[in-house]
Amino acid sequence: MPRRSSPSPEPGASRPRRKAPRVLGVIPAHDEEASIARTVKSLAEVEGITGVVVLADGCTDRTAEEATSAGARVLVAARRMGKGGAVESALDRLDATDVYVLVDGDVGDTASEAALVLAEVLAGRADLAIGRLPPSRGGGFGLVKRAAGAAIRTLTGFRAEEPLSGQRAVTRMALQACRPLAGGFGLETAMTVDALRLGLRVREVPVEMAHRPTGRSLSGFLHRFGQGADIFRAMVPRALNLR
Repeated sequence: MPRRSSPSPEPGASRPRRKAPRVLGVIPAHDEEASIARTVKSLAEVEGITGVVVLADGCTDRTAEEATSAGARVLVAARRMGKGGAVESALDRLDATDVYVLVDGDVGDTASEAALVLAEVLAGRADLAIGRLPPSRGGGFGLVKRAAGAAIRTLTGFRAEEPLSGQRAVTRMALQACRPLAGGFGLETAMTVDALRLGLRVREVPVEMAHRPTGRSLSGFLHRFGQGADIFRAMVPRALNLR
């Protein structure tokens, strides 16, 4: 018996509209009361983002209250878990989504530039799109950044210009594939390495975003020392093929 073909749509009939992907903005933050409200509002205005969640990581100030007032859903960690730990612990508690947009809590009004990394993922050009920020003044000597870039290049061959950038858009599939996420400030470098090793498409995208500089004070150097230590801890098991 001959197979019956599906009826052709009548002329002028509209085809079913493709469902828009769900996009969730995620902001890990520790003591960012001065900038978190502006970051939330700016990110929420990005076309396509359907909600913003702030991960208040052991905050001792009004970060959670300011984020709530700005319209974000806030997940509060009573003790500090570190950036990677805060994101990892929150993923199973977040609403189902197709794409995550991660930005840092101190980028303020420039969070709107996340639209550029999101566009790369929504257009299907990348599974992980990373914001490449312009040079900033008031930072350190770039040692941690160069070390992170060298680790990525050694382990994957990819030359990352912004290996430490926390401004990212990533598909749910890609992020789940990279779990468990590295702890602390090792989050971004490890995510890039894992995504590339899995054969996922990773792209860097120029964005006009700005951080609060850590400076060359004692606190700034201590921050970068901790950042470097986290990256080292994340890279060792990957270099030994234990992760």
